[in-house]
Amino acid sequence: MAAPSSMHVAVSIVGYRNLADIQKCLQVLAQSEHQGFEVVICENGGPEAYEALLGGLPKSLPGGQPVRIIAAPRNLGYAGGVNFAMAAAPEADAWWVLNPDTEPQPGLLKACVERLAKGDVHAVGCTIYLPSGEVQSRGGRWRPWLARAEVIGWGEQVDAPVDPAAIEAEQNFINGACMVVDRTFMQVVGPMREDYFLYCEEVEWCLRAVARGQRLGFVAGAACLHHAGATTGSHAALRDRPRRPIYLDERNKILVTRDCFPTRTPVAVPAAFLLAFLRFAPRGAWRQLGYAWSGWLAGVFGQRGPI
Repeated sequence: MAAPSSMHVAVSIVGYRNLADIQKCLQVLAQSEHQGFEVVICENGGPEAYEALLGGLPKSLPGGQPVRIIAAPRNLGYAGGVNFAMAAAPEADAWWVLNPDTEPQPGLLKACVERLAKGDVHAVGCTIYLPSGEVQSRGGRWRPWLARAEVIGWGEQVDAPVDPAAIEAEQNFINGACMVVDRTFMQVVGPMREDYFLYCEEVEWCLRAVARGQRLGFVAGAACLHHAGATTGSHAALRDRPRRPIYLDERNKILVTRDCFPTRTPVAVPAAFLLAFLRFAPRGAWRQLGYAWSGWLAGVFGQRGPI
């Protein structure tokens, strides 16, 4: 493992017709206290969106860090876009998977590479918070009997005290909006599963890592703002949410269970539908419940890939 100050990180960003989000993200990255990085952006949104990025983004940041823009051959989904971007920087010491609608604090990357350099973890997450100042995630635990994620710190204030060691002992996945993985992680675990397309891919990735003996780290003292759902609409009011995020979220929860905890599937599958019903029905979100039902059925029948 390279010393923290010399560690070269490839920031891997997946875009989908959201130039303004990426411009803001790069402005914030330019303030990073850790200077040894490059940026690789995979545009999933087609030739027009790719040309927009070429015309709207700099070729390098003020600190000299290169910005490379690559066009996906088609919409690869989030996991496919991450893999495509990471593969474009094979010599990196670590890869920072970062959503385009995020604003990491200047000290965050430095804290992450310092945590990796200790050598006892091979992936690192942090506090991710929403514009309201509430925590979206401090990592999480997957509940295989329920096919559901339990998010650590949800709804807390971003400046609430946190015990990194306790989070590291509890979490078995890191929120994919902002996570740093090192070369050992990639050698042992491999890339994200692209057949999830969108949602839960980082959960399966981390569960696979833990099953292969990888430890997941957490850093405090620096956080990442996430304008969640900017591209997908997944954080709109419940009764206004579109089909794709609900369908894929419910489908992929079943797929995580099938892939990582197959013996628990007979219990988790009906539990997952009951939890979806309790989420949407009491709020009168019947259309969204229908989306959830169709996604749940797709997971039951093992359907994968984009919709």
